[in-house]
Amino acid sequence: MKKLLLTFVTLILTGCLGMPDKVQPVSDFDVKHYLGKWYEIARLDHSFEEGLTHVTAEYTPRDDGGISVLNRGFSPSENQWEEARGKAYFVNSDSEGYLKVSFFGPFYGSYVIFVLDNDYRYAFISGPDTDYLWLLARTPTVDQQVIEQFIRMAKERGFDTDRLIFVDQQ
Repeated sequence: MKKLLLTFVTLILTGCLGMPDKVQPVSDFDVKHYLGKWYEIARLDHSFEEGLTHVTAEYTPRDDGGISVLNRGFSPSENQWEEARGKAYFVNSDSEGYLKVSFFGPFYGSYVIFVLDNDYRYAFISGPDTDYLWLLARTPTVDQQVIEQFIRMAKERGFDTDRLIFVDQQ
């Protein structure tokens, strides 16, 4: 019975660490170059971000080798800023864009960077399955060709790009 319970708990705690079949994390990842502020350009919407505008993510180093995460967005319906603080750790190695992120205690979800330009100006990110997708950039706007590339590559990987929300950053 203890083995069954331990197996169940392990599956619950690690069950969200996969990635979609057609998604592969970037290699030659440089976390120091990735740290800092990113603007959310587009996303597949979820209850934890529903209705938010001016969404940003800020990544800073942690003393334990992980990354602190601060997600911030404005709720027009509540007329206030909302924040979520979390932590992230590399799943395999720090040279691969595959992390696990937690905002709730021991529960982690995948954060898979599958496209990252050479200058770290924009990133395409997946969660554990095709329900989670983000386009982040160092600036509040990106060129239309980056958006077109994001949509094309996301479609190729099985994401429902018809449900994309483009975040108001004005």
